[in-house]
Parts: sequence; structure tokens; C-alpha cells
Amino acid sequence: MKIVVALGGNALLLRGEPPDSEVQAHHIEAAVRALAPIARDHELVITHGNGPQIGLLALENAGDTSLSHPYPLDVLGAQTQGMVGYWLLQALQNELPGRQVACVVTQTLVSEDDPAWATPTKFIGPVYEKDEAERLADERGWQVRPDGQAWRRVVASPDPIAIVEESLVELLLWREVIVVCAGGGGVPVVRDANGCLRGVEAVVDKDRTSAILAASVKADALLLLTDVAGVEAGYGTPGARTIRRSSVDELRRLDLPAGSMGPKVAAVCEFAERTGHFAAIGSLTDAEAILKGEAGTFVAPSGYLAESEHDETVEPRQQPCDEHGLGITAEKQNH
Repeated sequence: MKIVVALGGNALLLRGEPPDSEVQAHHIEAAVRALAPIARDHELVITHGNGPQIGLLALENAGDTSLSHPYPLDVLGAQTQGMVGYWLLQALQNELPGRQVACVVTQTLVSEDDPAWATPTKFIGPVYEKDEAERLADERGWQVRPDGQAWRRVVASPDPIAIVEESLVELLLWREVIVVCAGGGGVPVVRDANGCLRGVEAVVDKDRTSAILAASVKADALLLLTDVAGVEAGYGTPGARTIRRSSVDELRRLDLPAGSMGPKVAAVCEFAERTGHFAAIGSLTDAEAILKGEAGTFVAPSGYLAESEHDETVEPRQQPCDEHGLGITAEKQNH
């Protein structure tokens, strides 16, 4: 199978942890150990978040008196792709000796007319108390918003349109290379009237980019792996519970945070609708079990799943499945 796995930035650097390189490298080694069983048996593309990492670089740039102005976010996004990509590249090579692994610095096309420029929603950087967040916002011209019990900086996150290096990723997969790409959603770029690319000040949501990439390379599954067990029904209430299986229509009826689980649900729904294949959201530590359908929240195209009248957990209708519990589309059955 061809699988796209998106690693959440907060799964690589936990909330409240010091952003030291050793801490992040340790988490990446653990992530690679969780992904190794999948990589041994399948074609694999790995994307990753960069919210904590790009926020840290932006903070350092803002305080660097040797700079006349901070580096723009597109440049910092490219830096995080190299940094996290290097850690993943080396950890994969150590865990899977003999396998070829490539890290591709990826550009993601966005629109200058996207309404997201006017309403920043993408969290980056460390968490702050409200007073400190507001002080930094005044000093540095940031926009800040609540993120759970803490406050963080938010930046514009326009929708991804296409992956500029898509054909290169496909070529590498054809050569049986594990590909690390689209880190932090890819470097956001726009194309001018002459067809030239130019970076823009934004951070693209990596899950939305991963969905577009997965559909473009004709992936059989999209896994969004983070630091939570799955999507919760009744999120934020005492009765919250993890949804095991759901349809696109069921998930879209949920009220989910725009800065965290909301984009993940939008991404898996988009992938399922565009491809007819399954997607899942769950904990990085459960990666292999999620692929087998034994953990996380499994998402199917609308029409494949039926909602139980007596339980918030959604059970699947009878449908052919492969050995990993993934639904087989009509195209696959015919082949």
C-alpha cells in the first residue's frame, strides 16, 4: 500500500517541554520506531508539523539585534523542513538500514485572495500566560489567541492548492524511497502573472497539505498521528469519548476547535471524499494499530458507515477490507 503519514508538531515536542534539539531528536526516534513496521511493508510518505519549531525560530529572530528585520515565515518554514527532516532522515536510516530515505524541501501553492489572510488561526510557538501573550503582541505586532488554558501566537493559514514538487515525490516513491516532505504544510508560495513563485508570510496547515498530497500521489490511506487517541464526541465535556469509526458526514457535524482538531477532521474528510479511501486520526504511539483499524478514529467516505442509534461510536457496514482493516474500493476489487 501507499500511505501518507502526517506527524503532529506537538507529538515531536510536547507542551511545556524545553525546545532543545536533544528533546526533539529523542521524540523523533520514538516516532520512527512507531512507524518502522509500516515502513517495512509499504510505500511511505511522512509529513510533519512545525508549529512549535517555527514559533521558536520566529521568537529568536524577533530578538536578534543583528537583523534589520526578522526572517519571513516562508524562510523559517524552509528552515524547519531541513531541521526536522534531517532528524527524521537519520532516524529512519538508523532504524531501517538499507532503505533509501529522502527529505524534500517542499513548496505549497496558496492564493493571495484567500480570506484566511484576514483571520489568522494557525498556532505557532510556545504557550504563554495571557498577560505575557498580550505584552508580546503589543511589542512585536503579533496576534494571539487562547489555545486551551494557555495563549499562543496565531498567523495566517491559507488553504493549500497544490504541491509544487508533487511529481518529484511520485518519482521517489516509484524508486521505493521513503519520502519526508511537506514539513509544516510546505513553504507557502504564490505564483505571479509571469508564472514565477514567491514566498508569502504564512504557515499552511500540514494536515490539509497532507490530504492534498495523499490524493495527488494516489495514496491508499492517510494517517494523521498526533498526541491524542482520536476525535472526541462531546469534546471538552465530562462525557467526551473517542469516536472509533465515522463517516465524513458524521465528522463534519462535530463542533471542533479551529486551531487543532478542526483542520485534522477537514483533512481526513477531504481525502476520503476525493479518493474513496480511508483515513484515520490517532496517537503516534498507536501507528501500527491505527493502520490495522484497531485504534484511533477511522474515517470513511459518506455512505460506507451507518450511525448507531444507541451509541456515539459509529460502526461500519459490511464492506470488503484488506488485511489492514482498510476498505477496498471498487477499483481495487476489480484489480
